[in-house]
Amino acid sequence: MNRSLLRTEPVPEEGEDVAATISATETLSEEEREELRRELAKVEEEIQTLSQVLAAKEKHLAEIKRKLGINSLQELKQNIAKGWQDMTATSAYKKTSETLSQAGQKASAAFSSVGSVITKKLEDVKNSPTFKSFEEKVENLKSKVGGTKPAGGDFGEVLNSAANASATTTEPLPEQTQESL
Repeated sequence: MNRSLLRTEPVPEEGEDVAATISATETLSEEEREELRRELAKVEEEIQTLSQVLAAKEKHLAEIKRKLGINSLQELKQNIAKGWQDMTATSAYKKTSETLSQAGQKASAAFSSVGSVITKKLEDVKNSPTFKSFEEKVENLKSKVGGTKPAGGDFGEVLNSAANASATTTEPLPEQTQESL
């Protein structure tokens, strides 16, 4: 075997000038071409053999998995769990998680602060002279409608007393006779 045949010329990359490599094949002797054809056939045969071996190994793998009761769904679950575990171990995930946690804490503090401000404002409104005046007017109306009850009570009591007061002040309807129907 000729050692010069083992030296290979670089394979042209995609987009390279193929015409430059064609001229190299024109300078080969007939003996060198024949040697290259034999080598090509040998490599193609090795590739075919390796493909068959790979197919046999994949079939054997599938048989082992079947005997162990491992199905595609279980493999998918395992792959997802492993992927999640790998992802959570990355520094990018840890940094993002930490940043989101800090943002959540800041948002929580902001909402708490807003709640405190709203509570204080509502207390200010309740203690304002306008609200006190409105409250007195409601109490006066309540005492006129419901009679003399002590101030306070809940809304349900106010409604009940107003309903009772209106029921006692209305005049009864005249009875209807059979003829008017």
